[in-house]
Amino acid sequence: MATSVRLSPETEQRLAFLALQTGRTKAFYLREIIDRGLDDMEDYYLAADVLERIRKGQEQVHTAADVRKELGLDD
Repeated sequence: MATSVRLSPETEQRLAFLALQTGRTKAFYLREIIDRGLDDMEDYYLAADVLERIRKGQEQVHTAADVRKELGLDD
């Protein structure tokens, strides 16, 4: 999927320098940045969504003691 983004001149310069110095393409680094950044964003925003549901009482929660008991770890 082709996508376009606007980068600040400073970011474009940094990206071009990195690509030039390493012999890789700017597209390579953009894909890496997106893949790694997407992992972090999914972790953060999906966790924030669950936390909001917990605060609203829409998500079931369990205490550590209940989980240990259910798994038989308190024996």
